[in-house]
This record gives sequence, C-alpha cells and structure tokens, in this order.
Amino acid sequence: MKRLALVLLLISSVAFAQRGYRDSNRIGIGAGISKLNIYTDNFSITPEQGWIGGLSVRGNYYNNWQMSFGMFFTDSNFSIPSRKGLLQTQTNFKMSAVQIYIVPSYVAIEDHLNLEFGPVLQVNGKLTINKNDETNVLIDQPGLIAKDIVDVSKINANFYIGVNGGIKNIKARVGYQYGLTNFFGNLKNNDNVKLTGEKFKGNIGLMSAQITIYL
Repeated sequence: MKRLALVLLLISSVAFAQRGYRDSNRIGIGAGISKLNIYTDNFSITPEQGWIGGLSVRGNYYNNWQMSFGMFFTDSNFSIPSRKGLLQTQTNFKMSAVQIYIVPSYVAIEDHLNLEFGPVLQVNGKLTINKNDETNVLIDQPGLIAKDIVDVSKINANFYIGVNGGIKNIKARVGYQYGLTNFFGNLKNNDNVKLTGEKFKGNIGLMSAQITIYL
C-alpha cells in the first residue's frame, strides 16, 4: 500500500508538471495534530489528541481549480468510560492508519488560500490499548471488556473538507473528515458482541491541523 501510494504520488507530480507555466505543482511535507471522535449510539466517546503527517502533491488542473494528492499517517485517539475493578476510569483507544486522498481544491486567493473537499481512503489496523486496560469493563456495554471492541473495520472511506492557507511556501492545513462506512462493522464477528444482541455502528469524525512546507 505504501509503495503504491508513493508511485501514484510521483505520477501525479509528473502529470501536473505537463500543464505548462501556469502550474504550481509542489511537493509538501506536513505534520500536525488530530482529534478523533466516533459518532455512535453504543458508547460515550471522548475525543483525544493524536498526530498526523505525511506527503502531498498539489498542481493546477483547470482555471481556478487544483488537484491535491497525498498520503498521510496518523495515530489518533479516543476514550470510552470503563471500570477497572471498583474504579471508574477512561480507557484510551488508539487508531493507527494510512490515509490516501485525491481531492479537488478551489483557489480562493492565489498562493494564499485553497478550499478543499473530496474522498479519503483509510487503511488501519486493530485499535490498540494499554495491556493493563484490556479487561476494563465498558460502562456503556457492561457485557463487554475493552479488548472485545478493538477489531474494527480495516478499510474505511471518509469524506474530507478543509482549507489550506498561508504564504506560498508555508501553509496551515485545517480539515475535517467524516466516515462514510461503519467503523464498528467488524464487531459483528466477535462472539461476546453477538451476545449483547445490539447492532454496533459508528462513523469516524477526524479533525486535523497541520503545517505544510512546500518544496
């Protein structure tokens, strides 16, 4: 997946370069913070801070429109109220993912402000939790413990909307992603989840803010 994304990144860069003197094809290196929420009726979710960063290519497409292609890595977090013995606590869940996106970008102010929107393909593994928290009982679902819900959907489709603004070589990229697929879809395969008799459904809500340096 990583090799494929890098190949596509290079192809996009070459394609943008063919559009002549009006091109602003740039390779960007960005990093920043993320905050992950899961919209669900099954749990009380508390968004927590994480990080996001990666590479992108931006180039002119047509008139005031550009296209942006990128690959980003993220470790994003959320927590769920739980009980460790008699003590009530919050159990932190981490989502490590690779995100690949190709989005249209409208140039609102040349070299200074772009409005972006489009699809994001996300590939992630199981959620990770502290080993000492694996048997924490989930308060919203007392028939389940924390490790029962780590096997989430591995491939998710999100929709991104955001702004990219600043000076020509340094920009702030602020955006929001909403998950179009069921993040908890895989939980139906867990025997303990089946015993609850509930249908588990959740959609990703990921906010991010990055500083991007364009080379």
